[in-house]
Amino acid sequence: MNKINKILFLIIASFLIAEKSFSEIKDKLFMTIGDKAITSSDVVNEIKIILILNNQGYNEEIKDKLHKIAISTIVKRNIKQIEIERNDFFEYNKIDYMNELNRLAANINVDLETLKNICASNELDFKIVQDQVIVELFWNSLIFQLYKDRLKINLEEIDEKLKTNDKIEEYLISEILIPSVDADSVEAEVQNVKIKIETEGFDVVAKNLSISESGANGGNLGWLNINSISDRVKNTILNTSAGKLSEHIVLPQGILIYKVRDKRIVDENFNLEEKKNLLVNAEKQKILKMHSLSHYDKARRSVSIKYFQ
Repeated sequence: MNKINKILFLIIASFLIAEKSFSEIKDKLFMTIGDKAITSSDVVNEIKIILILNNQGYNEEIKDKLHKIAISTIVKRNIKQIEIERNDFFEYNKIDYMNELNRLAANINVDLETLKNICASNELDFKIVQDQVIVELFWNSLIFQLYKDRLKINLEEIDEKLKTNDKIEEYLISEILIPSVDADSVEAEVQNVKIKIETEGFDVVAKNLSISESGANGGNLGWLNINSISDRVKNTILNTSAGKLSEHIVLPQGILIYKVRDKRIVDENFNLEEKKNLLVNAEKQKILKMHSLSHYDKARRSVSIKYFQ
């Protein structure tokens, strides 16, 4: 916690020097996203949250990168908020809400109360974090409501997978999804991203460039059951060694690059029906993620963004 206090003091100090006073920062309009006004203090708070929730150190070398990540995250969240308001849809599961807050705390190896105290000690209102979580839950609920009738699962394929697998292979995976480019430019674009990964690190590039929902979390997808991954992606994952980058995959949503961080074999103790439910739910989440990306892309094109600084 002391390390985080010191890190954030340096951030605030750098903004104070640049802008003369923190109160002055609060009054400056930084950008508008549709009808949403974003101030410089909103950007400062976003940087604080990124550092706290990622347990990340601060130095001058990453200041510009942090600034870009903060702006990108703010844009995504506000576009989602605008779309939520447009659809007048404000529903979320309270259990999911508490689970997500506890997950954020566990990611930096503290409990929820300690996370709240860390925010308070750095003059960050924890309600900002709570509101951010709620927006994501609103968005997920909206996407489910809009596309639930399209969650068609091939149960025969699920049954086939269950027949041929006594033990389950799991892969610890991160992803970067970059916007589509012309076919002639794909190789050059992928090479450019790989160079950035070598020099900056996968998680930093994911936060900076990835248009996937996982980008804010450094592209981390966690441990995935190989049977929950689509056949096209599965083959790419299976052919990628632990610690290596996958071959790129061109999708309608963009260009996808995976990093296989680790792999393991798990002897599942679930009965057949429980295994089937897990695979069905994983398949539904995969479909919803695809619709989420597509819907966000449409919403983004309808929103005007204007910068004032």
